[in-house]
Amino acid sequence: MDHSNTRIGIIGLGVLGGSYAEALHYAGYEHIIGVDIDEASIETAKSLGWIEEGSSDPKILSDCDIVISCLYPGVFVQWIKDNQSVLKSGALLSDVTGVKRVVVEKISQELRPDIEFIACHPMAGKEFKGIKYADAGRFQAANFIIVPTEHSSEQAIETMRTLAEEMHFKTITCLTPEEHDKMISYLSQLTHVIAVSLMNANDNDSLALYTGDSFRDLTRIAKINEEMWPELFILNKDYLIHDIDQFVQELHDFRDLVQTEDVEGMKKKMISSTTRRALFDRK
Repeated sequence: MDHSNTRIGIIGLGVLGGSYAEALHYAGYEHIIGVDIDEASIETAKSLGWIEEGSSDPKILSDCDIVISCLYPGVFVQWIKDNQSVLKSGALLSDVTGVKRVVVEKISQELRPDIEFIACHPMAGKEFKGIKYADAGRFQAANFIIVPTEHSSEQAIETMRTLAEEMHFKTITCLTPEEHDKMISYLSQLTHVIAVSLMNANDNDSLALYTGDSFRDLTRIAKINEEMWPELFILNKDYLIHDIDQFVQELHDFRDLVQTEDVEGMKKKMISSTTRRALFDRK
């Protein structure tokens, strides 16, 4: 893409929005426009050189060729209802939301026919909020999922693939909205439920004095954004409830192995988990 003439708008300069702005700036894009209701976030992005212009007024996006929403799902849908008139004809719209079926359906129902929406999910979130935690360096070890539908153009898919490559994401894949939500339920949503539950299963305030790295590693994501995650869970509750039930059954099975002192059974579980976990080790 033409780095000197392509204008990219980013709605929401939080952790992901700020990281996008940083990555695209260092990729050479000269015209990055930021929109945020927090003036301090805009000033931070401008002072770092990540955006050329910024405003709380969506009209600043009127000349953008690509607009990327970094808003929560419900806020994103409402933003489109209220503000899509400011987007120019032919603009490409994308997002970073953690669920896709509902978002793709609602945006497709609301969006003008002269604007194309191509859903995406950068797998590079963080347990903290705000632009001060933005860090494009995290993208280098992160996966990027493009979520097209049967109506998506090849040009839109390739545009987002190019942007992901230029932001240095490690692996770029395509999934349907259904495939995405099923996969993300297990890999992300269930793990957050487990981390929260593990922290709440024991209220001993002295545990931090004795813990080792295993507990810290398992519960890092228990420091969770309570405004965003309940919405994601509810929008994907069919897959998530299924995965929670499946996990609970696995816990019950392991409990039975301990109860019956079935050493060989436990060993088989551990060998299986070790083999499967090796597939996740970063090369």
